[in-house]
Amino acid sequence: MSNETRVDSAPQRIIDAIGSPANIKSLTHCATRLRFELRDSGLVNREELEKIPGVLGVVPQSGDRYQVVAGGGVSTLYREIKELPSMAKSLQTTQKTDAEIKAEARGKARGRVAWVDSFFEFLSDSFRPILGVLLGASLIIAFASILDAFHVVNFRADDKSSTWVFVDAMWHSVFFFLPLMVAYNGSKKLRVDPWVGTAIMGALMTPEFVSLSNPERFPNTVCRSNDALGTKSCVAEVFGIHMQLKDYSGQVFVPLMMVALLAVVYRGLKKVFPENLQMVFVPFFSMIIMIPITAFLIGPLGVWMGNGLGSGLAWLNGHAPIIFAIVIPVIYPFLVPLGLHWPLNALMLINIQTLGYDFIQGPMGAWNFACFGATAGVLVLSIRHNETVMRQVSFGALAAGLLGGISEPSLYGIHLRFKRIYPRMLVGCLAGGIVIGLTGGVTTGAFAFTSLLTIPVFAPVWRYTIGVAVAFFVSMFLIIISDFRTPEERAAFKAEQEEAKAQAPLAESEAVSGDAVSAPTLETEADSTEGDVAPVVVNGTVTVNAPVAGTVIPLDRTEDPVFASGVLGAGIGITPVDGRIVAPVNGVIASIQKSGHAFGIKSDDGVEVLVHVGIDTVKMQGEGFDVHVNKGDRVSAGDQLAQVDLERITTAGFSTTTIVTVTNTKSMASVEATQESTVNAGDPIISVTR
Repeated sequence: MSNETRVDSAPQRIIDAIGSPANIKSLTHCATRLRFELRDSGLVNREELEKIPGVLGVVPQSGDRYQVVAGGGVSTLYREIKELPSMAKSLQTTQKTDAEIKAEARGKARGRVAWVDSFFEFLSDSFRPILGVLLGASLIIAFASILDAFHVVNFRADDKSSTWVFVDAMWHSVFFFLPLMVAYNGSKKLRVDPWVGTAIMGALMTPEFVSLSNPERFPNTVCRSNDALGTKSCVAEVFGIHMQLKDYSGQVFVPLMMVALLAVVYRGLKKVFPENLQMVFVPFFSMIIMIPITAFLIGPLGVWMGNGLGSGLAWLNGHAPIIFAIVIPVIYPFLVPLGLHWPLNALMLINIQTLGYDFIQGPMGAWNFACFGATAGVLVLSIRHNETVMRQVSFGALAAGLLGGISEPSLYGIHLRFKRIYPRMLVGCLAGGIVIGLTGGVTTGAFAFTSLLTIPVFAPVWRYTIGVAVAFFVSMFLIIISDFRTPEERAAFKAEQEEAKAQAPLAESEAVSGDAVSAPTLETEADSTEGDVAPVVVNGTVTVNAPVAGTVIPLDRTEDPVFASGVLGAGIGITPVDGRIVAPVNGVIASIQKSGHAFGIKSDDGVEVLVHVGIDTVKMQGEGFDVHVNKGDRVSAGDQLAQVDLERITTAGFSTTTIVTVTNTKSMASVEATQESTVNAGDPIISVTR
């Protein structure tokens, strides 16, 4: 692949559509999305973004934030974008212009909405990086549950062997040290040294801190047991002040609250100390200020809030489980696209920590499987209607969903693009939720992505299995029965398919050359001409004339390696002396590139001729090309096809070499190029024997 091809690759096209590297203030990525912070979101070409292969969807946000959904390959795409030469140049510090300063002011003026976006981004970026290990831990629990179901080992027993205790440690590590992970990610999001945030949270999980709950060692420590709840609370005396001691393993509220306050303290300290002293004294004072505040105030408050919220929701679920079973799967399809589902994810973790189980994930499974069912319906229809691209997209999205529990590829790649899908998917969500609710609800003791692999984590398994199966198949059958396209969209797509079939040779040429090369389309004479035409010559010689005046060069000496290799047929190159491009044969215009740089002509004698003006001139996007014909027009040899500004091509840094090839060379007896060194427009340059 040439350098030119790489310039036109998906990463570069994304940067171009986003408004150039100069428009990017920052770029990060999550599990499925590129996250841009732009200088001016008004420069984004959304329509062009959505056409780029690999882009599943785009999500504009307030404050000049923009998300590009790319699915599971986002990390590779992110790396490729960062490695672009144009991006490397943009990393250089530049002076802000007046326009940029005004744009920032406009962003601040959007205060309230931007603040909400920032809050949910903080939640998202605090949890998102650890979703992988949470999924890994949930799968370990799933396999352990399978072994428990088959009575291989009792994972609830207190007298398990050391081997199975070690297996417990493999998944329990994630939930035990969850506060440290959240503190690290949250600190990083708020631009605080993440290790400072981790150290502060870690102080409350050390053996020394835990030992404060031992009244035998510390006589001033007082502990009380709650037999009804099966819990124990202790109060120690530290610095002469009573400190409530809590178990902070698995907590999420505490590190989130701590990091928010730490960011204020940390930035204040950086203003106090000169830069050469910040490395030592900013972490030092951050720790001696925030560790006591967290231990005495934030920690107990966060645990109390988490316990209260979890207990309240548990009470509601216990008295009216149908509410959760229906509301959760129905609202989730609207929360996920907006990123508003993160608080619910936090609540799931809090429930597991405070109650020992969670009741939100079960109903949520109805949403996920309804989502995957809708995708399965699209896959069935795409196979039935021979929709190659949609078949590939839906298959990949379905695999990511059923095996990984990831809904974004389905959501952004398919569902949000076709308005008929959501209503039918919601019916599946409702049906699955009703089944789970009416049968008594579903719980789980682990944070689990709702996929096929994690079904054993939910209890009772039969109830959950029936609920998600109903959600899946209801959505799937509704899509299959009623289609995911409207009748108008289906008719338009069918027309596009027919046109694509007619342009198949052109598409093949483009894929081979990497330069949007146009090749004539194979059509019947009845389709391609109007009125009486000359019959196809079975035997004899056909002459192809020069489309432009200039100096002749052999095809293997042209600057395009694909043309030079003969992949697109035998032919010749011409270095033009003027910009008047004419038809080389009598026939019909079978194809024209939108940029006007290439023409495919099918002659009346069945010879398919490609006229390609310049090398890589597709990148000029039509600038300097004045096209005089349309696809389907009938032309005679010598009729003007286009007027080209050769000077503009040269100024843009491209070669003006015009290439003429016979693209169906293999079906001809021979194709011979002229030996002349210079030609005028209309002079014979290629002799074709059929």
